[in-house]
Amino acid sequence: MTTPSNLQTGELQTPLDAFRGDRIYLGADHARNERRTWIVAAICLATLVVQIGGGMAFRSIALVAGGVHMGAHVAALTAAALAYAVARRYAVDPRFSFGTGKVGYLAGFGNAVVLGVTAVLIAIESVQRLMNPGAVDYPSAMVLATGALAVNLVCVWLLKPAHVHAHDRHGDLNLSAAHLHLTADAAISALTVAGLAGGRWLGWTWADPLMALAGAALVAQFAWTLLSRAGATLLDMNPSAELTAEIKARLEADGAKVLDLHLWRLGPGHHAAIVVLGGAGLSPVNHYRARLAGLDGLSHVTIEVRDHPAT
Repeated sequence: MTTPSNLQTGELQTPLDAFRGDRIYLGADHARNERRTWIVAAICLATLVVQIGGGMAFRSIALVAGGVHMGAHVAALTAAALAYAVARRYAVDPRFSFGTGKVGYLAGFGNAVVLGVTAVLIAIESVQRLMNPGAVDYPSAMVLATGALAVNLVCVWLLKPAHVHAHDRHGDLNLSAAHLHLTADAAISALTVAGLAGGRWLGWTWADPLMALAGAALVAQFAWTLLSRAGATLLDMNPSAELTAEIKARLEADGAKVLDLHLWRLGPGHHAAIVVLGGAGLSPVNHYRARLAGLDGLSHVTIEVRDHPAT
């Protein structure tokens, strides 16, 4: 059981008892993910300064684009880290009826918007450079681009989830958003290296801005994926047809009829359900609560029993 004192120190033990009235719906790896997100944000800030400075000095638009995109990462990672801190700080605040588990999804949605804006800015600059190519110091730019790729790969590894889940039921979207940011940047860095190599050894002056444009398209795709996932949670869309079916099957096993069922996500690995049962000769509510006890991912349940023939 997580206590307020534990939360203040960042040592979290996720409450999995579905029926004890807890409002703490944070992910099992909340403290770990928070620490790593702060570390990666600091690494990205240092890389940003080097990339943009080098890109301007060596006149590489792809390198500058990588730096601009890294700037978006710094903002996004800082927002993600702050979301972890806020969720932990207010996890037991009674003003949050269903806890603070969704704070990370709000940060993830904001980060998706930042990704989308970044993709547009990179695309605009890339098209302008395609139309008016300039001289590029390819050898120096390639050194920086290769270094940026190495940094990105290290950051991607640092933000890798501690546990790989078979489905999205337990996923931490805040961490996924941060991880996707760095994955996108690693892809852009790889494209940058390829573009610079084409310009240096093949004389393709268009390769550098073209690779930046390709990176912008990739970032836009990542942004849309994040917007869809975060938006679905913030709007309380049903997060799992599988879990819904499991709940219904367990409750209807002895003749009860599920008249109404609402399922939504409370936080990473936590879901809430409101169920209305109907039928003749139904058992007390606690009987049906017991049927759902131990169901993986279900942390808050409200059951109403209407003891009359279902219609």
